[in-house]
Amino acid sequence: MIYYAVIVAILVTMALALARALIGPTVYDRVLAVNMLGTKTVLLLAVAAFFIGRPDFLDLALTYALINFIGVLAVLEFFRVRAQRSLAEEKEGE
Repeated sequence: MIYYAVIVAILVTMALALARALIGPTVYDRVLAVNMLGTKTVLLLAVAAFFIGRPDFLDLALTYALINFIGVLAVLEFFRVRAQRSLAEEKEGE
């Protein structure tokens, strides 16, 4: 019975993270919300693996966690380079 409460709590926090990703005023708020959504997905996979007795789902959860981490780093690097490039173009225009 407690597993249902845990799954519902995770789904609620995932919905809140999705709302933050859609509403977020800055790009970094949105990236952080997407990272949180990925982390909650990993947690949901782990709880589901334990709940249905399939420990092989934990391998999927760990793989997804690594992909989520690398993806967030790549997106942040993209935005950092883009900000530096726009700053350099702005200085050239002056």
